Amino acid sequence: MRICLYAPFKPLGHPNPSGDLIIATGLHDFLKSRGHTILTASRLRSRWLHLKPWRFPEVVKEYFNAAKLVRSFRPNIWLTYHSYYKAPDILGPGLSRKFNIPYCIFQGIYSTKQRRSLKGKAGFYLNRHALLRANHIFSNRVLDYKNLERIIPASHLSHIKPGIFPEMFYFDSESREQVRHTWQAGNEPVILSAAMFRPDVKTQGLSWMIKTLAQLAHQKIPFKLVIAGDGSERETVMTLAEQHLPGRVYFTGKIERRDMHRFYSGGDLFVFPGIRESLGMVFLEAQSCALPVIAFDNGGIPEVVAQNKTAFLTTPFDTDQFCAAVKELLQDSEQRTRMAKAAVEHIRNNHDLHKNYLEFEKILLHHAKSHQCKT
Repeated sequence: MRICLYAPFKPLGHPNPSGDLIIATGLHDFLKSRGHTILTASRLRSRWLHLKPWRFPEVVKEYFNAAKLVRSFRPNIWLTYHSYYKAPDILGPGLSRKFNIPYCIFQGIYSTKQRRSLKGKAGFYLNRHALLRANHIFSNRVLDYKNLERIIPASHLSHIKPGIFPEMFYFDSESREQVRHTWQAGNEPVILSAAMFRPDVKTQGLSWMIKTLAQLAHQKIPFKLVIAGDGSERETVMTLAEQHLPGRVYFTGKIERRDMHRFYSGGDLFVFPGIRESLGMVFLEAQSCALPVIAFDNGGIPEVVAQNKTAFLTTPFDTDQFCAAVKELLQDSEQRTRMAKAAVEHIRNNHDLHKNYLEFEKILLHHAKSHQCKT
């Protein structure tokens, strides 16, 4: 297939890492590995674009530029990654119709409450138009799938389990020795956490976790906390760590994704609250590297872990419950070992994108065969 790929929220290659960017890049890499030709149709970011009328001439110009690319490329499919009210696809519906190209969306989101919001109303209707225009929509979250069922026929919808490419995330015993030496962990159990230090729920989650783990420190329970990530709130988080967990926290800074398996290999459990986490790629990655997980029972996290088998999910902001789960795994190495083994199997059996994306590819091929691009 020749595929026009468009990511209105954040284009491929964007310098700021995020789960959305990881998923979009994974889609691109999978399709390319299967022999398909991919063209980035546009790099236009539509985030809140409908609230910025001074940029409308830019949109018109980009539409015609993308049309030239489509006319030359002659794609079989237009594939948009992630259309929702904040960043609706404002190019795909028109261009796919103009050139008679099947129009598919991976991770379309439908939220009716936005139509009652002054800020979100225009974006809601632009996104709704894109969703209704699509030949097929793929969702990697059960909640999003159920919401889409309200306006999209079941025959035009597919649920694709979220996942990773397991060969990128594996336990490496040699790396474990190296990073634990760097962290000066000794024989203490190591709690790992990872997040971008942004002024939002990421930093809120790290801050709450640090304060909560201080209760275990007061009980003289041995552990080392190692946190990967960076961002504008770095000093805030570091100051909090020094205040509540003096001498127990090591900050690695930002780690490239290709090296994250080395980081995960050095730990004994992965802990991050994940406040309203959409999916949480870190939970998939950590399990793949043989780490049991502790997080909040909210958002999309329950979809990527197995409660009481690979993870302990606790009631959000329940300090006692969270501490009890962490304490249990810190003090029971046999339990950690059982959950670590189950975590690896869970990822291989349920969240291997090499397997999960085959159905996605099959549906794209079906639509591609039924249409012919017109110029």
